[in-house]
Amino acid sequence: MTESTLLLLTTIMAVLMSSAVIMIRLKAIKRPASVKKIIIPPIMMSTGFLMFVYEPARLETLQIFGPLITGVICSYFLIRTSNFHIREGEIYMERSKMFIYLLVGLLIARVIVKLILGEQVVLPQLAGMFFLLAFGMILPWRIAMLHSFKKIHRKATRDGTLWNLSMKGERT
Repeated sequence: MTESTLLLLTTIMAVLMSSAVIMIRLKAIKRPASVKKIIIPPIMMSTGFLMFVYEPARLETLQIFGPLITGVICSYFLIRTSNFHIREGEIYMERSKMFIYLLVGLLIARVIVKLILGEQVVLPQLAGMFFLLAFGMILPWRIAMLHSFKKIHRKATRDGTLWNLSMKGERT
């Protein structure tokens, strides 16, 4: 299989996987939020760091910090579009039209960057760079979500507007 064919196949897979993530996020927003639902994704995603054990996937310093910093910058927009509200005695994430446009925009930018850099950087390193970009984006976003969730949970608990949530986010 040629390098360009492999690049095309991995790009198609990235688009399919990103589309699946968008659909999952849109579906998840219909269910109440919980601490567990907020913290599990970055914890599970952190297993991806094992890819750097594989020698061809190891990165140079600039290839590490560039994607991480870009991810943190992109997380700002996710943080700004992620809000919680109380409905029917439970905490839900607000659905934002900007959120879906942001995710689709990031997908398009990812594909374009992959097509440009795909010829200059070996695929395992490119995969590592995109992983770092995603992790750099998701971790600050989820930390901010956790902070917002706990803040609204404390306020709602004081006000008596929560009906059936404990701090763990489990139904009681």
